[in-house]
Amino acid sequence: MPAHTPRRRFGQHFLTDAEIIARLVAAIGPASGDCMVEIGPGLGALTRPLLQTLKRLHAVELDRDIVARLGREFPAERLVVHAADALTFDFSRIGARFRVVGNLPYNISTPLLFHLARFADAIIDIHVMLQKEVVDRMAADPGTSDYGRLSVMLQYRFSIEKLFDVPPEAFRPPPKVDSAVVRLTPFARPPYPAKDERLFATLVAAAFSQRRKTLRNTLKGYLGPEDLTRLGIDPQLRAENLSVEAFVRATNHLSAHAAPTR
Repeated sequence: MPAHTPRRRFGQHFLTDAEIIARLVAAIGPASGDCMVEIGPGLGALTRPLLQTLKRLHAVELDRDIVARLGREFPAERLVVHAADALTFDFSRIGARFRVVGNLPYNISTPLLFHLARFADAIIDIHVMLQKEVVDRMAADPGTSDYGRLSVMLQYRFSIEKLFDVPPEAFRPPPKVDSAVVRLTPFARPPYPAKDERLFATLVAAAFSQRRKTLRNTLKGYLGPEDLTRLGIDPQLRAENLSVEAFVRATNHLSAHAAPTR
């Protein structure tokens, strides 16, 4: 087939390192009967070895040239290609229970992770390659500079395990950043369930809206200093100091005792 020119608007960096590909496939551990979807299959570097084991693989791809290319290389009964934007794709179309893999476009990785979280009840696990900085933020502990809204929202719903780093030279063209592979496994039930998950998301977003300000200021209009103190939370702390459990505790208190005033 003719060479495909990577497109910057799609954030295309194609994985080419055979050792990294083999390591990623080993981490995924595909089984013949798995229901699996690959996001952004690109030129098939991961698709081919997965189909050596899987009976069938789903793929979500936005680039129409690549969709056509995949259609020419793989029979439709083995590779089911969904020509769609992963950011808006309804992943419930894949099946009642499925696994997610992929080398995610770095320019949409954060909103895509939030989108996937909506389908957490149907997802068995997620193995994806992302910008290393994003993976560090996903897995960060409270009290560290990497800990933020992404950390809290994903750690609420998933167990997160960073697996290994990937250097730029493993791709064509090489990105300007290091990458990393991460595994996300949804909890059967969140360890700290929020009574109102929408309110939880709102509270977390408000807390991190101005990182340098204290909770006394960022949560003003939701919880007063006396409410935070009653919950065992120092109003002078910043959002990065609060654990997922503490955010849930604050949410459940607010849900039970008051409504937001803004």
